[in-house]
Amino acid sequence: MSSSIVLTVICDDRPGIVESLSQTLAAHGGNWVESSMLSLAGKFAGILMATVPNEHTETLIADLQALGASGLQIVVERTDAQARPEGAREFSLELVGQDRPGIVRDITQILARQHINVEELETECQDASMSGENLFIANARILVPAQASLEILQDELENLANELMVDIKLEE
Repeated sequence: MSSSIVLTVICDDRPGIVESLSQTLAAHGGNWVESSMLSLAGKFAGILMATVPNEHTETLIADLQALGASGLQIVVERTDAQARPEGAREFSLELVGQDRPGIVRDITQILARQHINVEELETECQDASMSGENLFIANARILVPAQASLEILQDELENLANELMVDIKLEE
């Protein structure tokens, strides 16, 4: 029998961080299942889901937390993988437009009103090739519950796109 754990890590970016995590996990018979990690403004930040045999879970957690001595700030949480709610559908949401404060807030308010879960969100700013202005790009994977109205969601997103003068695309 095995346990699932999710951990987050943040520290000053340097070579060997992922190797330290993977060595610690492997030493306890753990399996690296899913992760997202990157360097932002000189910091390394990541989230990782792993499975580990039940009899090794406590020692793995202790050894991961001991990595704090080398500068890694790690939070470890046990989890029970939950099945997707019945009837829920996965969509991708893409937004592209001129950057301004509040875009993520405005979109997530619409999603929260309909009890839509953001499963994954990636954002970036880049220079627009023609104008040189800052372009905001967001890509999200969302889980829409069966009771949510796709018509209302689409209408609200279109209204927001017009208000912000951005392009928003919602696709199943």
